[in-house]
Amino acid sequence: MAANSRKVVVFSGGSAANSLVDVFNEVIEKNNCALTYVIPISDNGGSSSELIRVFGGPGIGDVRSRLVRLIPQTHVHILNLFNHRLPPSSDLAASEFLTLLTGTSHLYHSVPTPQAMLIRSILSHLHLEILKRNRPPTSTFNFQSASIGNLFLTGARLFSGSFESAIYLLAIMGGVDESKTAVLPAIISNFSHHISAGLADGSVITGQNAISHPSEPTALNSNIDHANPLADLNDATIEDANLPGSLPTLRQPNIHFSKGSEEPLPARIQRLWYINPYGQEMRPSPNPKVLEAINVAEGLIYSIGSLYTSIVPSLILQGVGAAIARSGGPRFKILILNGSLDRETGGFSASDFIAAIARAGEESRGITFNQGEDVEKEIWARYVTHLIHLEGEGVPRVDKEELGKWGVECVRLYGRKAEDGTARYDGRALGQALGAILGRREKGEKSRRNTLEG
Repeated sequence: MAANSRKVVVFSGGSAANSLVDVFNEVIEKNNCALTYVIPISDNGGSSSELIRVFGGPGIGDVRSRLVRLIPQTHVHILNLFNHRLPPSSDLAASEFLTLLTGTSHLYHSVPTPQAMLIRSILSHLHLEILKRNRPPTSTFNFQSASIGNLFLTGARLFSGSFESAIYLLAIMGGVDESKTAVLPAIISNFSHHISAGLADGSVITGQNAISHPSEPTALNSNIDHANPLADLNDATIEDANLPGSLPTLRQPNIHFSKGSEEPLPARIQRLWYINPYGQEMRPSPNPKVLEAINVAEGLIYSIGSLYTSIVPSLILQGVGAAIARSGGPRFKILILNGSLDRETGGFSASDFIAAIARAGEESRGITFNQGEDVEKEIWARYVTHLIHLEGEGVPRVDKEELGKWGVECVRLYGRKAEDGTARYDGRALGQALGAILGRREKGEKSRRNTLEG
């Protein structure tokens, strides 16, 4: 990262926040900032789920998504290769993967030979590891819809023994300028980290995919026998990276899932926590570089995306809440409010988003809450000082007066309507709003007014 620049940390997930990367890039250029993205590794959906099933390891989908999104057009052929997915047919996907190994794939066209040979070497190493782990007919690797970027990151991690090294390799091959932008996994580990969500009605949902994008009509796992979690699986016929006795819901493939319309949750999410493979709660420590980034940051941004599966998994890690809330910590803590509500936040107001963030930060510090107990409003401003929000139909309700009473300044923007009818941020207006906040030098200085209204 640039030595003399101001530092900004962005908490985000993958796909939703990717739409704001250009906005963030413009902000760091105009304000001489260095940006650090903090991304959770609890993703267990899509092709990540198959990699986790066979190899274990972190959920890399969101990290890969951000890295590839940051690849500049000067490296467009590398971008296209890592952004490519294999066909949805298992047989066709396996056949296309072989062309990547042999070097005959059209994806290598215009990729410089040194990079192409390195990519082939990493994928060949991954292929060898796949062959060693195949146990036909009960357990064979499914290449269906696999992301080449995910396959490469996994191969590089297995080869080097380091997730950080794999990220570094993809970044330098893609020409990502790490002096300006860094991508940090919230946890550095070669093991999987899963999450569970507790609802207000006392039920529990296990696994990020089941919480956010279930592949079945309902994702509630209330019938799981935690004393005998493999009661419905024949453990003798299944051998993969999951430890014997692991929860069945964490072993099932989630290659297909919906990011569109989903069945609403029967009750609000009240709490999120990490679990081990047997469903027991644990409190992991964050990537040390995450705490370092927060400790030197002047600004902190909670990006758009899924609140409980993109933002909260990073906030509940030990020490993160204390780093954010400490005296002398980040001066500006900006929540970019989603333009619509999703499965995780049905019926939420802006105050509910802020309360969830504050509660996650407090739980990171070891503070516990009783069922139904709310976090004190007096501490909201320790975690969120500014709220950027849209105006329009379907947007979460914002009580400006109430939030202002507790130290949260609201900035209203006029966005645009997407094809699906939801409100979307205008990149220029959002960039101006972020720049106006981050550019303040004195606490009493007012923000600029252009396409934004306080």
